[in-house]
Amino acid sequence: MNGRKTPVILWFRRDLRLSDHPALRAACALGGPIIPVFVLDDTFKTLGAAPKWRLGLGLEHFAQVLAKKGSRLILRRGAALDVLRSLIDETGADAIYWSRLYDPGSVARDSAVKAALKQQGIAARSFGGHLLFEPGSVQTQSGTHYKVYTPFWNAVKTCDVEQPLAAPEAVPAPDKWPDSDDLADWQMGAGMDRGAAIMRPHVQLGEAAALARLDYFLSDIVAGYGESRNYPAQDGTSQLSENLALGEISPHRCWHAAARARHEGAQGAQIWQKELVWREFAYHLMHHTPRLLSENWKADWDTFPWNTDKRLAPVKAWQQGRTGMAFVDAAMREMYVTGRMHNRGRMIAASYLTKHLLCHWKIGLDWFADCLIDWDPANNALGWQWSAGTGPDATPYFRVFNPETQRVKFDPERVYVKTWIAEEQADPPQTALDYYRAIPRHWPMHPQDTYPEPIVGAKDGRGAALRAYEDRDF
Repeated sequence: MNGRKTPVILWFRRDLRLSDHPALRAACALGGPIIPVFVLDDTFKTLGAAPKWRLGLGLEHFAQVLAKKGSRLILRRGAALDVLRSLIDETGADAIYWSRLYDPGSVARDSAVKAALKQQGIAARSFGGHLLFEPGSVQTQSGTHYKVYTPFWNAVKTCDVEQPLAAPEAVPAPDKWPDSDDLADWQMGAGMDRGAAIMRPHVQLGEAAALARLDYFLSDIVAGYGESRNYPAQDGTSQLSENLALGEISPHRCWHAAARARHEGAQGAQIWQKELVWREFAYHLMHHTPRLLSENWKADWDTFPWNTDKRLAPVKAWQQGRTGMAFVDAAMREMYVTGRMHNRGRMIAASYLTKHLLCHWKIGLDWFADCLIDWDPANNALGWQWSAGTGPDATPYFRVFNPETQRVKFDPERVYVKTWIAEEQADPPQTALDYYRAIPRHWPMHPQDTYPEPIVGAKDGRGAALRAYEDRDF
C-alpha cells in the first residue's frame, strides 16, 4: 500500500471473477481503496429471460465472493455515465477501470463514457481479458481482418497468449461505502416463471465451480474430446460456455490449461483450443462487421424468401420440441430444462429450422437468446449464420443435415433422445418429465401425449430446401 486514500471505481460487466482480471490487478496496484460496481443500464433491456436470470445468479454469487474478501459489489441502475458520475461525486473517486466488451452497443456506450470522464479529469481506463487477442491485432498480410476461420486459426495458433494473473490477496475497501440497490428489486428472474426452479440445479455458478470443471475436463475428458464432443449423451465437452459468457473464467486460463494438457499428450487438447479460437473468431467478426448480429452477413441472401413469421405452427412446433424429429426435439427440450444445448444438437436444430422449415435464422437466434444461460452475442449470431449458410465461413448452403441419420450416428442407442423426450416411454426419466414442469402453462403438452409425426420429413425437407436454392446466384 502506498497510502493512497482516493478510491478507484472498478466497473464490472461480463468479468465476474477475481483471478486473471487485468483491470482488477491494475486497480489494486494503485494502492488505494476499490469500489466494485455493477450498472444495470439500457444495454440489458433486451436481454432474454434465461441469460438475464443467469446474470442475476452470477451477480449474487460474485457479491458473496467479494464479501469474503472484505469488499462489496455496489449495484446501481440507470444510464452508465450518469451512475458513474454520481458515484464519483459520492466517493471522491478519481479513476474508473473496466474490462472491454465488443458488441456494438457496449462499444458505443464505453467510448462515450470514456470520453466524457476524461474530459471531466477522471482516469478512465479499459483493459482486456474477455478475449485472447484484441480485435485489430490479428490481420491478414494485406492488413484486413480474417473472414475465414482456418486462416484465422493458423494466424493465432502460435501467437503468445498472456499468462493468467493470480487473484489479489485482498480487495481494499473504502472507509465508507456508497449505497447499493437491492438485487431482488431488479427482478432478474421475472421472465423465467416456474422454469427457474427446474433450471437452477443445472447451473454451474461462479469462478470456483468453473475452475473445478476445467480441472475435471482436463483430467478426465479432454484426451478423447475429438470424439466425445460429438455425442450428446456423453459428458464429453468442457461445459464452460456459461462461465465464459459471464467472465467467471477467462479464455487465457482455458488456453494455457489446454496447452499444458497438450504438452502432456492429451490428443483432444488442441481441438478444444480450436473451439476457443472459434469463439475468438466470432468476436473479431462482430467487431469488424457488426451486421453479423442482425443482418445476413452475405448480402446475397437478403432476397431469399425466408418465412419470417414466428407465429406459424411449424415454428411453434420447433420451439416446443414437437417437430417429430427426435434429435431436434431432444435438443430443444434439453435447452428448456438446463439452459444449455449440446453443440451437435444446436447444429441439427438450427439446420432443421432454416433448411427443412425454411425459416429465417433470426427466429432461431431470438429464441436461443431468450432460452440459453450461456447466451453470447457473437457466438449465437455466428452459429446461426453458419447453419443457415448466410455467414462468413458458413456451412455450404446446399448442405442440409439429415436429423434422422445424425441421430443414428451420434445417438445410436437413443440415450440422448430418451433423456429428454417422455412421450411413449413407460417410465420416462426425471429429465424428460422436468420439461413439462418448466414450460409455460399454456403450452398444451403432457408426457402421456402421442409423439407427433414429423411436420416436415428429412427427405422432403431436404428436397424443398434444394428446390428453394435453385436459380439463386449465391
